[in-house]
Amino acid sequence: QVQLVESGGGLVPPGGSLRLSCTPSRSILDYDYIGWIRQAPGKEREGISCITKSDGSIYYIDSVKGRFTISRDNAKNTVYLQMNNLKPEDTANYYCAAEIRYSPYTCGWFYERGVFGFSGQGTQVTVSS
Repeated sequence: QVQLVESGGGLVPPGGSLRLSCTPSRSILDYDYIGWIRQAPGKEREGISCITKSDGSIYYIDSVKGRFTISRDNAKNTVYLQMNNLKPEDTANYYCAAEIRYSPYTCGWFYERGVFGFSGQGTQVTVSS
């Protein structure tokens, strides 16, 4: 069974930073799309950032542009989400999401339509003073 293991969440004050990590049980290069989604209490899941393998394109939801950076280290088989200038509205459970899908579309196209693929158990991020 494929697993996605997230880590790096925690409690930070507004303006603080965190780096989330995701390590799949199989090679990250196997996935056509890999990224991060989040779910706040009482809200639907939203796709916040992802990487499309075919062209290397990166997607960010507008609310995190300029503050979050997604990256991957193939040698460590890990995908990261560096989150800076965190705001209380970033409080949510963050999940790594990945998918193997043959498609001409980028992961951003799927994220904007609420299609995220397989996800892990999540790591909680709380932004509060």
